[in-house]
Amino acid sequence: MDLKERFVRNSQQFSQDLNLIESLWLEIEKKHSGKGRFYHNLEHLNSMFSELEAVRDQILNFTTITFSVFYHDIIYDVTSKSNEEKSAEFAVSRLEKLKVDKKTIKDVFEQILTTKTHQISGHHDTNYLLDADLSVLGKDPEAYLKYTKKIRKEYSFYPDLLYKPGRKKVLQHFSELDHIFKTEYFKSKYEKQAKENIEAELESL
Repeated sequence: MDLKERFVRNSQQFSQDLNLIESLWLEIEKKHSGKGRFYHNLEHLNSMFSELEAVRDQILNFTTITFSVFYHDIIYDVTSKSNEEKSAEFAVSRLEKLKVDKKTIKDVFEQILTTKTHQISGHHDTNYLLDADLSVLGKDPEAYLKYTKKIRKEYSFYPDLLYKPGRKKVLQHFSELDHIFKTEYFKSKYEKQAKENIEAELESL
């Protein structure tokens, strides 16, 4: 299922206004195809859905997590420290237009906010969202290197003098977590490789 079909189907559970759904999809597509989006783009969303489909039977509410994936990076400004808050608020405003129920909206809002720190959540599905978001960290070294190059491009206007300490801080945050991945499935699939990848990148910085 492509991204548009996924978004349309998810939205049609709440609204039959096809013009509205189309306009919201075009907005998502445009935001994620913006200049400077080398990693946080539609490919990233596709990758997350691919990871989540593999554990679909373990996710309690796939409708909610689907909206969270679509909106978690909708606002992405590398100079801002409040992307997650802005993305969460943006999601609320769009889901209200779709007449999504209040509980789903609240859950999406909270799920998006957790992508700021990636701390383990007391909410079952949120941990799967976080793990899918970070799954790239546990890919093979070649794929990981491609990811780091895309991230560097997103921060290209920062010289190495500023970028490297900032990147180190992010990586150290992940390496200091008890577990990078919260769920057993993702932990067993990616944890070991993720730690090796992060260690190797830290050494290269």
